[in-house]
Amino acid sequence: MFKELNPLLHSELRLAVMSLLISVEEADFVYIRQQTKATAGNLSVQLDKLSKAGYVEITKTFKGKMPCTLCRITPQGVDAFEEYIKALKSYLVGKL
Repeated sequence: MFKELNPLLHSELRLAVMSLLISVEEADFVYIRQQTKATAGNLSVQLDKLSKAGYVEITKTFKGKMPCTLCRITPQGVDAFEEYIKALKSYLVGKL
């Protein structure tokens, strides 16, 4: 009846990051930090976990002389996110 929820995406911050990235081509670290209200350290750790899982691609570049970290959801990340949402909906059947 209930589908298992992906524990990697079940974290509030990681789910917020994936929710942001699913709707844009890419987003920079500062934008994600501002939108999620996460600390830079915590966001960095969570992005690393998503990257190691193959859900997010991280590119480090520069804007002028300033470092810029760009994040993009991968096709594997899109699939995982969609499966997570489908599993979550299984908990809500008949409740809405």
